[in-house]
Parts: sequence; structure tokens; C-alpha cells
Amino acid sequence: MSLPNMLMMIAAAFVAGVINSIAGGGTLVTFPVLIWLGLDPKVANATSTVALWPGLFGGVFGYRRELENSSTILLRLGITSVIGGAIGAWLLIWTPSLTFARLVPFLILFATILFMAQGSINRRLRLQPIVAEPKVTWWLGAIVFQFFSAMYGGYFGAGNGILMLAAMGILGLHDINRANGIKNFLGICINSIAVVSFGLSHLVVWPVALVMAGAALIGGYFGAQMAVRIKQSYVRRAIVVIGFVITFVMLWRLWG
Repeated sequence: MSLPNMLMMIAAAFVAGVINSIAGGGTLVTFPVLIWLGLDPKVANATSTVALWPGLFGGVFGYRRELENSSTILLRLGITSVIGGAIGAWLLIWTPSLTFARLVPFLILFATILFMAQGSINRRLRLQPIVAEPKVTWWLGAIVFQFFSAMYGGYFGAGNGILMLAAMGILGLHDINRANGIKNFLGICINSIAVVSFGLSHLVVWPVALVMAGAALIGGYFGAQMAVRIKQSYVRRAIVVIGFVITFVMLWRLWG
């Protein structure tokens, strides 16, 4: 592994860790870098998932004060996330590489559109403020939403942070920092099974994943610390541009 390539991977993982901690969507940075370095799309996705997983721990630690009094949410949606993430990871493992390569541009486009629609999604889904004793039907809706979000996260994951923030909106969490802390915890739950599954299925390039993991961990903590200072609009605009560029390039490579 050449020094320039290693530095590129470290930088991409750090930036992705920051982005995941603040908004979600860091995969849109690491995935194309790994593709550019010559990895198979399916392997690149699995390696990126493993590499960015530690960054979520940094984010949770950074938001630890905001996570007080959130045990019920973390437990119920955490269990849901583990199950949904496991199903998504299983689907990826059994998807042929060529089929996944053809799906990737559309998955990235979907994730990019989610980023663009984040404000609208959150406004529409904040149906009621969280209460001490939510109704069973209220919890059921949140769990179903999180299940499908987790399944998508286990399969690909780019932009899944937006889906989870929308789930937080359903729960009436208007504090973006608390919502981000919960989102990072649920991301850990989603990707825990995926990390194990991808590793056992030999889809992970471990030297690359481990190099990037350290940078993602630092980036996740740094992002959480800077969340109240940085203008999130700048990060989101950059991700939208990156997403559309990647979609265009990968479609051109696929059909060119």
C-alpha cells in the first residue's frame, strides 16, 4: 500500500467519521475512495462498513451527556436495529457482486436524495412530542420505521443516518444533539452484526479497514464535539454534490 493511498484512506475515514457523527452519510466519502483504489464494489461496501463502525463509538461518547434518560429508546430501537441490520447484511452477502455493482449508483442516488430532503422529512415526521408513557401504536410505528431503516443500513447504509434521524423525529426528539447521539448508538447496533457477518464471509480487506478505523474513531469524537459549532448546512451541501458526482461517474462506468 503506497503512502499517498494510505493518507487518502485515513483522510476519507476521518472525514466520514465526522460526517456520520454530525449528520450521517460518511459512506458517501469512503465508498468511492475504496472503489477508486480498485476494490470490488461489494468488498468496498463491507470494508467501509467495518472501517466506519468504530467512529460511531466516538460519536456516542461525544454525545454521552445528551443520552441521559434515553434508556428505553436505546433498548427498544437497539434490539430492532440489530435484527434489521442482520437481515440487511444477509441480503448483501447473498447478492452477486455484479448485481450489487449495478445497484450501487441507484443506492447512492437514493441516499443523496435523502440528504436533500432531510429538513422536509424531519418536519413531516415530527408528529408529536415524546411523552413519558407513549401509546403502544406510537411505539409500533417507530419500531417498524427503524426496522426498515436498519435493514437498509445493514445492506448498504449510505444516507441511513437521515432515516434514523427521521425515526427520532417520530419520537418527537427536537434536540438534534440528543437525536444524533441515539442515531450513533443505533448505528452501532445495526452494523455490529454486519461487521461480524462480513468478516466471516471474507468480504473485508482487514489491513485497509483497520487503518481507516482509527481515523474514523477520532473523526467521530471530533464531529460530536464540533456539532454545536459547525454549520451543518455546509457538510450536507458537500455530501449532496459528492453524491451526484459519484452517481454520474458510476453510471457512466456501468453503461459506458
